[in-house]
Amino acid sequence: MKNSENSISASRRRHLLAGAAAAATLLVFSTSTASAAANCIKGDRKAPYTIGWANIYSVPTWMKQTEGTITAEVDELKKAGLVKDLKITDAQGNAQTQIQHIQSMIDANVDAIVVIAGSSTALDRVISDACDKGIAVVNFDSLVSTDKVTAKINTDSNEWGATAAKWMVSQLGGKGKIIVMNGPAGISVSDDRRKGAQPVLDANPGIKVITETNTEYNVAPAQEAMTSLLFANPEIDGVLSLGGALSAGSVLAFERQGRDQVPTTGENARQFLELWKEKGLKGWATMQPNWLGALSVYTAVQALQGKDVPAFVKVPLPVIDDSSIGSYLARADKFPADGYIYSDYDKALFDKLLSK
Repeated sequence: MKNSENSISASRRRHLLAGAAAAATLLVFSTSTASAAANCIKGDRKAPYTIGWANIYSVPTWMKQTEGTITAEVDELKKAGLVKDLKITDAQGNAQTQIQHIQSMIDANVDAIVVIAGSSTALDRVISDACDKGIAVVNFDSLVSTDKVTAKINTDSNEWGATAAKWMVSQLGGKGKIIVMNGPAGISVSDDRRKGAQPVLDANPGIKVITETNTEYNVAPAQEAMTSLLFANPEIDGVLSLGGALSAGSVLAFERQGRDQVPTTGENARQFLELWKEKGLKGWATMQPNWLGALSVYTAVQALQGKDVPAFVKVPLPVIDDSSIGSYLARADKFPADGYIYSDYDKALFDKLLSK
């Protein structure tokens, strides 16, 4: 009888141990899948969430419009009970100040931080720290070097520069003198566009870059910079502008100096598109959608809810040319005179981009 009881006890122990092992395996699996759904997410944060928007600077109209899409998206998520608060900072163009702002958000234990980087490298440590603390970090437009983020969201800036340069080569028949207009030095989106253009220029030695400039993304400084370059360069065949406000500034400088307009690239800045149409320019443009900001907030909330999101979300670049410029200008009155005419966006578009 004792042997029988020992046999039953042994059998029961094996059964219990097997069950415990299976339960443990299931627990590990479910915990790992919840925490591994998206980088930086540890699964211990509950809605409604507090979102931090660490802005590098708010003066350019593009940034103001972008912040508008962020606040609009937050309002929608508040209605859904998913977001409680949005904390906004403005580093006024200073990367060190932006680091301090992000650190303050970490100290306040916000649930997510959305950021356009004022420096591709200087923010790496504080961004990594936020990720280590379980804060969802979504970086868009101007990107950091570190991959310790939940997601990076951007168009392909190299493709942007390469496509613009190819158009310029085609317009000039592979031969001519051009000026290159860049955004601020050290900003990844500007630097990457310029890097993307270089292989195309190298492959077409008949295109001579006689000079180039870096200015902030505003019409007035761009016009001033181009005015100086016009005085110094009597022969210019094209302007490879890698930003919309820069292009508008260039066109205005040519007009003020009484110079004939030349083929010019740019972005979906309303003023540039209107000048393009008004002056009969030979132009090409693409779009860095302002709603990248709204998409970043949406992505952060999706990640906080335990959903998988891509480490990099690539947003396709549209082409604006003579065949499509009319569709943009038809909507111009919905945007600020010094703003950007961006395309419509909604949850269906966001879900489609996040599913790729």
